[in-house]
Amino acid sequence: MLGAQRKDHLLGLLAREGRVVAKDVAATLEVSEDSIRRDLRELADAGLCIRVYGGALPVPAADAPEATRRGIAADSKERVARAAIELVRPGSTIVLDAGTTTLAMARMLPHGADLTVITPSPAVALAALEGSRARVLLIGGELSRHSAVAGGGLALEAIAHLAADLFFLGVTGIDPDHGLTTGELDDAVTKRALAARSAETVVLASAEKVGAASRFPVLDLADVAGVVFDPEDENPLVAGAWARALRVSRDDAPA
Repeated sequence: MLGAQRKDHLLGLLAREGRVVAKDVAATLEVSEDSIRRDLRELADAGLCIRVYGGALPVPAADAPEATRRGIAADSKERVARAAIELVRPGSTIVLDAGTTTLAMARMLPHGADLTVITPSPAVALAALEGSRARVLLIGGELSRHSAVAGGGLALEAIAHLAADLFFLGVTGIDPDHGLTTGELDDAVTKRALAARSAETVVLASAEKVGAASRFPVLDLADVAGVVFDPEDENPLVAGAWARALRVSRDDAPA
């Protein structure tokens, strides 16, 4: 089988099964694992898959540029945002990560003036300012053209002087094997810094992110207080034991 045919076969597997195991494909096609790994590396370099240990995963829909992401799983994000906003305590300091789900949350914030909102996203900051009476702290830094979020050294310097009660973390992949991941290295670094300055971290899990994995690790699932899943998500993973153990509700929310 020619290299181009192998790549088509690999892309077909990704579309049908959601992952490629290099050892299994090599045995099926009767080629070396090195050949399959090389094919996967070239597909990853072309942005057509995400390489992981032992094989590859599809590129998450949530890795698309910020403007494109607004139209992906919009209803699911709205449901997650409504569930997450119930975790906001009066008088607390919260961090809203960049992203379309946190943008929806910013538009739902309580109207009391005793809430402080920290964010690296100009869009989230403006929505919080316009939709609530919260004190809004915008983290400065270089804006990513892909994610429209502040990052780099200036952002890390600012984050080091902040503290929060609860961080609403946005990622592009949430998977029991690969943990919490995102598509940009600078974003991963900024997210880890924000989590380190927050007493608790809660992950926002709209439907397109569950079972997906991106290139750069953010945190292990064991490092977060819980995950807010879409209550209408029918993905089997959401009903699994790992998801039940991570699910956070108003009753067991961080105090």
